[in-house]
Amino acid sequence: MQQKTVVAVYTGQGLADPMKTIFKELLPDVRLVTIIDDSLIGDVVKAGHVPPGVARRLVQYFHHAEELGADVILNTCSSVGEVADDASRFIGVPIVKIDQSMAALAAVTYERIAVLATLPSTLEPTIRLIQKQADAAGKAVTVVNGLAAGAFDALVGGNPAEHDRILLETAKRVSDESDVLVLAQGSMARMEQTLREVTGKPVLSSPRMGVEAVKAILEHS
Repeated sequence: MQQKTVVAVYTGQGLADPMKTIFKELLPDVRLVTIIDDSLIGDVVKAGHVPPGVARRLVQYFHHAEELGADVILNTCSSVGEVADDASRFIGVPIVKIDQSMAALAAVTYERIAVLATLPSTLEPTIRLIQKQADAAGKAVTVVNGLAAGAFDALVGGNPAEHDRILLETAKRVSDESDVLVLAQGSMARMEQTLREVTGKPVLSSPRMGVEAVKAILEHS
């Protein structure tokens, strides 16, 4: 049987190595190709939304992925998920959004959903995605804003301990008004267990669920 190829597209550096570990566990026989352009997330953060230049570059990477022989493309950044939705209409292979399965699970399983994010540019698309999934399921949900203001700056400023402290404080603040905590950024997955222990609430993160979604498509193709 011909080896399958997955191309993972990243807008920053932090998630690529943890994702490789998950791929080795769940899809050890797949050829994994990685495309990283960390200017993308920098431009999104600066603009506060996805500017046209970022969307154009991202779509170019999806085209490159197709040319590289991708059977599936994995879009790993929640901030640009809506660009992936638009691009899927004219890219000839499936594009899996890392957070699609997580958002769907949250929407159909829980009523009050807190979205934790360190950037507004990630928080807002994630909230829209969850709402869209809930609408598709014919379900009413309440989405709680869990923006951990200052955490992203702490992380890029070389202070991960302060990032984690702000995230924990935010999780505690929103946990009383929610049934589940959803981690908007894949890079937050390392905090999943800690947040679960501190809040006593279920916590959903996207990296593993994203790879499981890729695996499901490969198995049915």
